[in-house]
Amino acid sequence: MKLELVVPTSLDEIPLKNYQEFMRIYNANTEDNEFLSEKMVQLFCGIELKDVLRIKATDLTDMVEHFNKLFSQKAQFKHRFKLGTIEFGFIPNLEQMSWGEYIDAEKYMTNWDTMHRAMAVLYRPITKTKADKYEICPYLGSDEFAEAMKLAPVSIALGASVFFWTLGSDLLTALADYLEKETRKMMETSGAKHDNLESNGVGINQSMLLLRETLEDLTRSHPFQSENALPY
Repeated sequence: MKLELVVPTSLDEIPLKNYQEFMRIYNANTEDNEFLSEKMVQLFCGIELKDVLRIKATDLTDMVEHFNKLFSQKAQFKHRFKLGTIEFGFIPNLEQMSWGEYIDAEKYMTNWDTMHRAMAVLYRPITKTKADKYEICPYLGSDEFAEAMKLAPVSIALGASVFFWTLGSDLLTALADYLEKETRKMMETSGAKHDNLESNGVGINQSMLLLRETLEDLTRSHPFQSENALPY
C-alpha cells in the first residue's frame, strides 16, 4: 500500500507537544543518529514508526535535512495567535507583569518539558481588542491553559522564548550598567561624605554583583543557545 505523507513546510504546522517529545527522546538518545532521524520524521510528520521504516533512505535523509533547515530559521515573535476559535495574546505590557507571572514563566521556560506551562503564563485568551491593542484574561495559574498550549505551533513557543529571555537579559544588563555608572559618579563627587560614599558604594557594588550573577544564570538556563533549535 502506498504511503501518504504530509511534510510540514513551516514550524507553524508542528505542534509544541511533538517538539517536546522529540527533545525528550533526543536527551535520552543523543548518540543514536539513526533512531533520532526516524523519530524526527515520525513526530514531525505525524506518522507511525513502522511507516517511517518504509520511506526510501534518500527521501528520509532529505526530510531530516529539511527539518534542520526549518529549525535553523530565526524564530519570529508573535503577539497573537489562534488555537481553534480562541485567540491568545502575549502579556501586553511586561512592565506590568506580576511577580507570580514572572517567576512561573522563568521556572517553566528553563525546560522544554514544561514549555507548555510557560506558554500558558505568557499567552492567555484575548478578552477585549481596540485597534492593535488588546487585553487578556487574568492569570490564575498555568493549569488553566497548559494542556491547550501543547497544541500551539512550536514556532510560537520558540519566538516567545527568545523574546522573553532576550528582554530579561537586556533589562538586567541595563540595570547593572546603570548601577556601575552611579558608582563612578559617587566616586567622582567631591562633595560626598566619606562614610556615605563608602557605605553606598559597597551597597551598589553588592547589587551589581548580584545582577551580574543573575544575568549569567539567566543565560545558562536558556533552553536553547544555538541558532538551530534542533540540537541534533
